[in-house]
Amino acid sequence: MDDSPDIFGAEPEDEAPSAAELEAAGQSSMFGGPAPATPPVASAAPAQQPVVAAAPAQPYRVLARKYRSQTFAELIGQDAMVQTLANAIKRDRLAHAFLMTGIRGVGKTSTARLIAKALNCIGPDGQGGPTIDPCGQCEPCVAIAEGRHIDVIEMDAASHTGVDDVREIIEAVRYAAVSARYKIYIIDEVHMLSRNAFNALLKTLEEPPPHVKFLFATTEVDKLPVTVLSRCQRFDLRRIPAELLAQHFAAICDKEGVTADAEALAMIAAAAEGSVRDGLSILDQAIAHADLGGDGRVSAAQVREMLGLADKSVQRRLYAALLAGDGAQLLDLIDQQFALGVEPLALLRGAMDLTHRVTVAQLGKGDDSAIAPEEKAAIEEWAGALTPGQLHRLWQLLLKGHDEVRTAPDPLVAAKMALLRVLHAADMPDPGALVKKLEDLAAQGGATFAAPAGAPPAGQGAPAAAAPPPALAGQDWKALVERVDQSGQLRVAQVMHDWVRVIDLKPGELLYTLAPGFSGDVGADLRDALLRATGERWQVTRGEGDARPTLRELAEQAREADREALLRSPLVEATMAAFPGAEIVDEKAEARVVGQQGQNWRNRA
Repeated sequence: MDDSPDIFGAEPEDEAPSAAELEAAGQSSMFGGPAPATPPVASAAPAQQPVVAAAPAQPYRVLARKYRSQTFAELIGQDAMVQTLANAIKRDRLAHAFLMTGIRGVGKTSTARLIAKALNCIGPDGQGGPTIDPCGQCEPCVAIAEGRHIDVIEMDAASHTGVDDVREIIEAVRYAAVSARYKIYIIDEVHMLSRNAFNALLKTLEEPPPHVKFLFATTEVDKLPVTVLSRCQRFDLRRIPAELLAQHFAAICDKEGVTADAEALAMIAAAAEGSVRDGLSILDQAIAHADLGGDGRVSAAQVREMLGLADKSVQRRLYAALLAGDGAQLLDLIDQQFALGVEPLALLRGAMDLTHRVTVAQLGKGDDSAIAPEEKAAIEEWAGALTPGQLHRLWQLLLKGHDEVRTAPDPLVAAKMALLRVLHAADMPDPGALVKKLEDLAAQGGATFAAPAGAPPAGQGAPAAAAPPPALAGQDWKALVERVDQSGQLRVAQVMHDWVRVIDLKPGELLYTLAPGFSGDVGADLRDALLRATGERWQVTRGEGDARPTLRELAEQAREADREALLRSPLVEATMAAFPGAEIVDEKAEARVVGQQGQNWRNRA
């Protein structure tokens, strides 16, 4: 008898699905969407050829999701972590909890999923064990890639922050895994858990069952309690270097059939700031922006316009105008860039970047492969012309200007004023060079400097120091004032020091007059004070005639003589010539004047 067809129909064997198809199926099962088309079932009776409806087009997936790492080999920039995990798996020294930290978009969640695959992979033949290179074909690998594995539970701590959510985990860990080797809990943004939730998790996290693994991911590790950190094996995922990001983006452009300039990819990598996801999002936008041009090429000019970056050539021209002191050209370049949509803050960042490149180039550490030849030549020229001190001062001025522009109500005006301040500060002499020059001039006698306008030549026309007055007969007036002061009569001693001019002084006799500005007579106070200080009665008379200056006036004359001697020194003359209009201020003298004014007021009172 002829063979009859199987009552259930015969289905041809399907080829193994690809990783992209598995990921698409997982996204469809989690978020909904058209089910994958199934092959038609063969009919037992001959019939007309069935019309197969065309499968609906899959929605576009952004590059960051389409090229999510499916193996550790595709995880870029984290070689140290991959090596540590590989050694731990080979030596069977797997921790019960892993913590992945790092900035956004460096692969924390992707790493957690890869670890789940690595721990639960059983190989194509079903006999494999944990491996750093999961096959991607066995049932656990496929199910984890599709996000449907019952033993791999992924939880978003940002939306499950309470202790009740953690209590569900604590109750579920007691049960063994259903089909996998390990029951794995992936908790993303774990720092969002409440304090009570962390406390509830501590005991289970410290001593979980042997079939349970915890995988935590966070961008703010400093918010985690120390008790949690001490129970986890921590991996700090690093920022991806810009060069590695540019290579990664170039490979993705080849897969997508997109042509991109190397400079454009370098700009995107720099704007990504070490984040793969951010860079892929920018690349996605750049590809869409390039299509508007008609040729589909991602060019540097288009990326620069899209990101609002200043043109490299214009940056160099602005930097040259800054160093040359050309304020008019500087303002024109700022206005031109602002009209093209370049943010004022980007102009400051461009000048700071050039300052950094020039400084590094002076040390022979510049990266010549990442810059254009004309930029390299300009940087080398500036590196030879500027001193390290000038570059560091330029950096400090630009950094201060950057902070001012960021908080200013009008960023454009703030950027102009900040850059003009940098321009004018370039005319100021370097402090170190100025000191050395002044020392050299002082050693030469300061002959090469011209004196300030209106000042007499050095050594000529300077007022002579007041000659000390002759000693008084019989007794020293200063010593007498000190005796009065030591006797406790401070007010009278102050008046004697500041206002009494001695005409004649003899044992037991004092002929005096008062300096202008003091009202009243102190004769009675002087007689009483001298009696109490010396134990003798004094004849105190106020008279007229040539008098010795007061002790205060003598001290002022001595200070003025010292000041004149200081001004005649070669070093000070050179300094005053270098800074016309500068003044020497004696802060102590000003304090004495203020104190004297207060004393005068008290004396009048």
